[in-house]
Amino acid sequence: MSTAAFSLHPQLAQDTYNVTDLPLCRVLLMNEVRYPWCILVPRRVGIREIHELASAERQQLWEESDAVSRVLMVLFQPDKLNIAALGNMVPQLHLHHIARFQTDAAWPAPVWGKFLPESYSADSAASRCEVLRRLLQ
Repeated sequence: MSTAAFSLHPQLAQDTYNVTDLPLCRVLLMNEVRYPWCILVPRRVGIREIHELASAERQQLWEESDAVSRVLMVLFQPDKLNIAALGNMVPQLHLHHIARFQTDAAWPAPVWGKFLPESYSADSAASRCEVLRRLLQ
């Protein structure tokens, strides 16, 4: 599949900061300061589900998910790392990686819809993205 016409879903673009592009996926930082939260978006047009990716792309997605997971575990040492491919609001395939702590505001419930998001300041978002980018290279 061609990546020429790839564009990020408007909701993801509105809710995140761009961290970097890996071989398959764009890595995003969710604009929610309470939870270290990255999102992987395969740069493929029209893909809604993991099984729609070619076999090699599915393997690459898992490799990139593993890399993001390891970075989040080292940086934040969470009690649990939640990984989910939900697409109820945003149909474009995307994979959430959320570092969770027993002390976080939503624990043990899901983070979705629990509270209004607490946004990063521009400086803290830039700093967090730079650290993530450096560790993912």
